Amino acid sequence: MSNRRRLELLLRTKFRSAGRQCEEAMRAYSASKNATISGLPIDREGKARIVCRRYAEKRSVDLDDRGRPHCFDPDHQDCRGCVEDINDGRIETW
Repeated sequence: MSNRRRLELLLRTKFRSAGRQCEEAMRAYSASKNATISGLPIDREGKARIVCRRYAEKRSVDLDDRGRPHCFDPDHQDCRGCVEDINDGRIETW
């Protein structure tokens, strides 16, 4: 393999890695911002710490821009109640 080919391969690998890291950082920033806006406590990764009403368990979840957990199921009553509690500031946290 020529030096030019090695250099191209190295640069391509490094750029892909940098792109993945940048995407992960943007996702973490967005999730943390959404959790902070909703006033929920967050963990080290920036995920909101809530107690799931559907499964009655502690969870660290990402929130979307509408304040809904990533596990939200619009057809389930407990999930709809969870989002209502988040919006009203009554959600159980840990």
